[in-house]
Amino acid sequence: MKTRTLLILISLFMLTQCTQPTGGPDETVTNKQPSLLDNYVSFTLTADISHLSENQKAMIPKLIEASKIMDELFWYEAYGERSKALELSEIPDIQEYIKINYGPWDRLNGNAPFIDGVEAKPPGANFYPKDMTKEEFEAAELEGKNSLYTFIRRNEEGNLITIPYREMFPEQVKRASEILRECAELAEDEGFKKYLTLRAEALLTDEYQPSDFAWMDMKTNPIDVVIGPIENYEDGLYNYKAAHEAYVLIKDLEWSERLAKYAAYLPELQEGIPVPEAYKQEKPGSNADLNAYDVVYYAGDCNAGSKTIAINLPNDEEVQLQKGSRRLQLKNAMKAKYEKILVPIAEVLIAEDQKKHITFDAFFANTMFHEVAHGLGIKNTINGKGTVRQALKENYSALEEGKADVLGLYMITQLFEKGELEGSIEEYYTTFMTSIFRSVRFGASSAHGKANMIRFNFFLKMGAFSKDEETGKYSVDFEKMKEAMNALSEVILTLQGDGNYEGVSELVAEMGIFGDELQSDLDRLANARIPVDIVFEQGADILGI
Repeated sequence: MKTRTLLILISLFMLTQCTQPTGGPDETVTNKQPSLLDNYVSFTLTADISHLSENQKAMIPKLIEASKIMDELFWYEAYGERSKALELSEIPDIQEYIKINYGPWDRLNGNAPFIDGVEAKPPGANFYPKDMTKEEFEAAELEGKNSLYTFIRRNEEGNLITIPYREMFPEQVKRASEILRECAELAEDEGFKKYLTLRAEALLTDEYQPSDFAWMDMKTNPIDVVIGPIENYEDGLYNYKAAHEAYVLIKDLEWSERLAKYAAYLPELQEGIPVPEAYKQEKPGSNADLNAYDVVYYAGDCNAGSKTIAINLPNDEEVQLQKGSRRLQLKNAMKAKYEKILVPIAEVLIAEDQKKHITFDAFFANTMFHEVAHGLGIKNTINGKGTVRQALKENYSALEEGKADVLGLYMITQLFEKGELEGSIEEYYTTFMTSIFRSVRFGASSAHGKANMIRFNFFLKMGAFSKDEETGKYSVDFEKMKEAMNALSEVILTLQGDGNYEGVSELVAEMGIFGDELQSDLDRLANARIPVDIVFEQGADILGI
């Protein structure tokens, strides 16, 4: 799609009136409002570990110990010294909110400061000097400046330099590496042993691709760990720098068996994407696996603000093209969000005759196929601008999440029409619609939040859903939902394939916004005291080991 056509489409669908969310960057929330904690509801992370061997049980506390190191590193990347952040307030509830957000900026409210006197969060977090301009960075000739695994700092002369993660955190990565090697000694599965060994080495070298390949080959182990610098959402300046995080996971064998068949459909579904041939010429790996897990520990990036409930990794484009990717559904955390957040939202905002279509199985499937859909589309631009990630810079994450949302719904539609999914299409569509209200509450600072706002505005203008002015509740038009899904898929995929940075910037600026109507609906959810997300009670003691 050419830029002119895109601009016409954006103009057609953009809202006529827009406002910042209540309590946005122009409104600083003060220490006098500890009710901010009401944004979150507590949930205990546990899992059945009775089927694990003694070696496997002994491994879990070690993996949690290594995860805590990742948490320490993410604190530095997001803010700096954790102790300094906690000194910003003496109020216990505010200190707790600082811990949830890994700093004094509210991740559910566009990263607005929630403590008086705190300046705006630097777009590049702590990955770059706070006084660095984009012009200075782009003019600097520095080896590894675009690397996922380097910090940008200044030397004594004030010039920009790069510092590899392994040099910034020498003691921490050494200890985490040692722990992973100890776990490898306990591992009974050869694939898991190889992965842990290579991941331990990667922490010391910043060379993660070999361990990513090993992780893709690891299929049968009942324990898993995702650990290291992985996602680049925290770098809002360029989306170049990966942030540290960790998940410790226990496989749900029964649910995993139910999901195993869907990955084989990826090549066929890629061919049918509603976009010109040039934008779907890459062939996704068909050996990617889908599995369900109970997560027993979150640390670092994935634990900051809104919590991840599904994982699609690795991010390395070469690994994805050769091996596909693994999609891990975090079933216990997903169940918590469904019961404590999604169902109450439906009570407030969904029409009475459609509430019956809200189901956990549809929520699970929508979330799962969002992750699967990251493997569809295109990873490299069609016009020589490099990878889509490189071409779109800081806009990459929001557009990629938007792609995964609409192509996930596309996959569900196709598989349902093939008779490969149970339930009704009304369940998937209505639950999908309700989930938009859940996700837009993550705020403008979240890539997922921006993607949901774009989709909400786009779908609303295409009539995919409508609001009854008397009841204030929404109904889905199932046929128009399908039309909107196909139209937005084409917009996003062509922007990605063209590496159209300017076009994506316009789309995000003009449609990734709250309108008055949506804000009033979110206010209703807040007044109903429906939490926005969850926080965890977690640790080895919770598991009794």
